[in-house]
Amino acid sequence: MLVSGPLLTPDHALSRALVRTVPDSVTERLSDLGNIPVAVPVLVLAMAYAARRGRALAAGAAGLAMALVPALVIPFKEWTARPGPLEPWAAGYFPSGHTATAAVAYLGAALLVRPYARRAWPTAAALVLTGATAVGLILRGWHWPLDVLASLLLCTPLLLGVAWADRARRVSRVGRARRVSLRSTRRSSG
Repeated sequence: MLVSGPLLTPDHALSRALVRTVPDSVTERLSDLGNIPVAVPVLVLAMAYAARRGRALAAGAAGLAMALVPALVIPFKEWTARPGPLEPWAAGYFPSGHTATAAVAYLGAALLVRPYARRAWPTAAALVLTGATAVGLILRGWHWPLDVLASLLLCTPLLLGVAWADRARRVSRVGRARRVSLRSTRRSSG
């Protein structure tokens, strides 16, 4: 159980200062943005859109990233058995599954639709939704600030995998175009 360490004192102090400073009705709705029935459909729609536009590899990587969220979060919850800010008798609060779900769903969706947007709104919207989830969880007292931060750090490699898959597709497409262009040039000069 996580009961000591240099980061826990400021984590507890920050939590005590923030919990219930905003009405529960607001923070509960913000926290709900990280629920599976809310966040995952956003990612599924973005995956379908990206796949339809020829980016099946990136869409598949985003789906795999979401599938891996429980595989990352649940073992840490069981290993640490950290109690919650308002429920010291309960365990399994570190890291935040809601934050991880929100981050992979919203930021993954932004990575998939960003190439088709003329502005940076998908990324901005994803950051706002993920941040709102994290803030709601902390203000409501359902998670410590470090629970939320740990989730964001755990999800970073998953999101980098989505970005890598999309980049790999673009690089292979450019390479194919160059090879085709080279063949055409050789044929015409030969």
